[in-house]
Amino acid sequence: MDLPLEPYRIRMVEPLRLLPREERMKRLREAHWNVFRLRSVDVFIDLLTDSGTGAMSVEQWAALMRGDEAYAGARSWEAFQKTVREALGLEMVLPVHQGRAGERILYTTLLRVRGGRVVPANAHFDTGRAVLLDRGAVPLDLPIPAALEPRRDHPFKGNMDVGALERLLRERGGEVSFVVMVLTNNTLGGQPVSLENLRSVREAADSHGVPLVLDISRFAENAWFVKEREPGQRGRSVAEIAREMLGLGDHFVMSAKKDGLVNIGGFIATREPQVYEELAARVVLEEGFVTYGGLAGRDLEAMAQGLREVLDEEYLRHRVEQVRWLGEMLEERGVPILKPVGGHAVYVDAGEALPHIPPEQFPADALAAALYLESGVRAVGLGRLAFGEPGDGRERPELLRLAVPRRTYTASHLSYVAEALARVVSNPSSVKGLRLKWEPRVRGVGHCLAKLEPA
Repeated sequence: MDLPLEPYRIRMVEPLRLLPREERMKRLREAHWNVFRLRSVDVFIDLLTDSGTGAMSVEQWAALMRGDEAYAGARSWEAFQKTVREALGLEMVLPVHQGRAGERILYTTLLRVRGGRVVPANAHFDTGRAVLLDRGAVPLDLPIPAALEPRRDHPFKGNMDVGALERLLRERGGEVSFVVMVLTNNTLGGQPVSLENLRSVREAADSHGVPLVLDISRFAENAWFVKEREPGQRGRSVAEIAREMLGLGDHFVMSAKKDGLVNIGGFIATREPQVYEELAARVVLEEGFVTYGGLAGRDLEAMAQGLREVLDEEYLRHRVEQVRWLGEMLEERGVPILKPVGGHAVYVDAGEALPHIPPEQFPADALAAALYLESGVRAVGLGRLAFGEPGDGRERPELLRLAVPRRTYTASHLSYVAEALARVVSNPSSVKGLRLKWEPRVRGVGHCLAKLEPA
């Protein structure tokens, strides 16, 4: 694949520092072998997450200066509301300070209003899963079988197993509170959901009177893949596809730190007036007034601009091709990756790369620690430590996620990452498994705060 050409130029730079290997080992021990505990200044290239870590455009920086910081009814709120209505087709929207706040408010409200404790999804991500567990609910993952085969090439591994959903609704429909579809499916590789699958999930939910929640944190990337891969969609614009996708949902949550192209912010939305009133009251109690939701007016302005920019197809083409290019470099160097490459990250099959480390010794997190020690690059393990032991008899893959921040790193940075990871994987016996020393009692957040040690 040719080197993807950036549709932007760099006008501000931030210095990076690569610590000597001895210093990296010291920092890793101090962090208890958990890369979440590393200081940013001790990281050379940071691929821990693409959430809030990207670069804003000149138009977004200009928009900050327009921020109206009035407590209620600010102009910045009106600009944000107008953009969400026009770009996404959502009328009843409430800003929040970031996605997990939206998950907490929306999921808690729906569990109370709807009843039921079971919440199926194509695959819950860590924060949404943690919120449900904390509320005593039961998050279920119903991915298609292909999603659990890292080396299998399938265009829409983010799809839900509709047959499994229909069986669940037939057998336990009274227990199901709502259905969640995460676009794209972060947990299982940043993989997209097809329009066909989303329509089928919508029909199954409708047939049992169950609402559909869409996590649209990466809606534009998902729409790009639909345009690129789904039959009959290539001639449509990404904006048009995105509007159709969102038209299939009842309730919505978004971390704008992804496809809102901002460093902080998010929102929740609904199509039901009664639910909106419940949500609005919770936002006032937990976030701030309904027209700012825990954000400064300048943040609302930047988010509104970002939601328009993210639908630019030149931006999306480079975004997807840059991540794909990293995946191809890794594969050429013998690093086993999840295929096809997703929208925001490359996922390395840590179980295959480190076959000598059993799942109970957290191979994905061991590989993350080894990569930092080798190169100063920070990535994140998404395996048993993050999601717990699988309860459905299907072994989840142990994945190392290399999340690429938007408009931030150059080709030479990503080449450095590929070379470093290839060196680690070429000598797997040098990587030791990890064991858990301590984790918090709050379920679902252990991987962020856990203390580990070599096994």
